[in-house]
Amino acid sequence: MSRHLVTLTVNGAPVTREVEAHRTLLEVLRDGLDLIGAKEGCGAGECGACTVLLDGMPVRACLVLAVEADGCAVATIEGLAAARGPDPIQQAFIDAGATQCGYCIPGFVLAARALLDRRPDPTDDDIVRACGGHLCRCTGYHTLFEAVRLAARRRAAG
Repeated sequence: MSRHLVTLTVNGAPVTREVEAHRTLLEVLRDGLDLIGAKEGCGAGECGACTVLLDGMPVRACLVLAVEADGCAVATIEGLAAARGPDPIQQAFIDAGATQCGYCIPGFVLAARALLDRRPDPTDDDIVRACGGHLCRCTGYHTLFEAVRLAARRRAAG
């Protein structure tokens, strides 16, 4: 097996690991760094449960080889919360009752974060596009989309 040295900035901290060429970013995060917020749902990039931010853009970590992420900044759900508590986007999901079982929520929260960083006042179509491909079996998506709208309103209010 071919092994490569990969250097990432994960949640603001530099990390260097030797990885096999076929290992995904998801495997390195979960198995190598014990960051288990990103979940392997389908393993094919269809469900969104493994979403992380790679240089600020949402990606399916099950589809990104760790070697492809070399030199990049990775943000996981664990990196959003601060010592004082949940990130405001996480809090909006809690307040909107959008958390349900929690399996898909990290991916939704990170997709929402990327959207709101790009478009502070998103339309409903923007929200649907940003969350497209994220599957949730617990809700009818209404509360998830409401959580994104709530986070946007709170950000606008300061």
